[in-house]
Amino acid sequence: MTTNVINRGWFNPISFSVLLILVFVSVVLHVLGFVNVSVMLLLILLSGLLASSIRIADQWERGVVLRMGKFKGLKGPGPFMIIPIIDTVSTYIDQRVRVSTFKAEQTLTKDTVPVNVDAVVYWTVWDVEKAALEVQEYQTAIEHIAQTGLRDTIGKHELSDLLQERDKIAEDLQQVLDRNTNPWGITCQTVGINDIAIPQDLADAMSKEAQAERERRARVILGTAETEIAEKFEQASRKYTDNPVALHLRGMNMLFEGLKEKGSMVIVPSSALDSMNLGAMGGLVSLAKSNEMPANK
Repeated sequence: MTTNVINRGWFNPISFSVLLILVFVSVVLHVLGFVNVSVMLLLILLSGLLASSIRIADQWERGVVLRMGKFKGLKGPGPFMIIPIIDTVSTYIDQRVRVSTFKAEQTLTKDTVPVNVDAVVYWTVWDVEKAALEVQEYQTAIEHIAQTGLRDTIGKHELSDLLQERDKIAEDLQQVLDRNTNPWGITCQTVGINDIAIPQDLADAMSKEAQAERERRARVILGTAETEIAEKFEQASRKYTDNPVALHLRGMNMLFEGLKEKGSMVIVPSSALDSMNLGAMGGLVSLAKSNEMPANK
């Protein structure tokens, strides 16, 4: 867990350079005889105080200045000066977007299923004064609130909702976090759910259930297709009921299609030979095949 504030002393490149220059000038003045030892030491002391009053805040930081323990204002970014001894820079607060990870382990869903959920929240400080004065360790507070909110959210949803509606659950959790952190000058921009882990035996059972559901759907589709085919055949049979000639022609066409395939054998009732003149039809097909064989050779 990282800290949310930056405590930094007075030492920085500018103050160090100023201190070296002033000390060097004081020593040179003493060597040249312009000042005595006491004055030189006083100049060195003043140089240290002046150097310690120079502070630097990075572009993404704001320095919180206290004067005699009371809030004075915000400084930065860049170099700024304070009154030595009277003023202090308590913290430097980072205003960049930061990320915190949190998790809920062995948390029961609404349908009493234990799950492990890993999530992440992106947040930023938009009011440095509130963040510095209202809460001590705001990053720690955000992580605890996020974890508590995640547990509450899991307890209000069933497992199927957690698995299917991650985006909606993450959005609800983001609103809960934002509502709690806004008084601190902090906004939670985005919450993402990285992983939802369930017990292995439950995962196996869900896999079998999904497989059974797929098989059921396949059988339903097959049964629906059979029903549609039967309806089509029923409609076709009505066309042939009062039209024996059409039925005769249809039977001859079906037999012809079966006999013209090479090496095919068709078994038909003996009564069909007389009623549909299948003997003559078979002879014609055989004659056609015998004529095709020399041509192919």
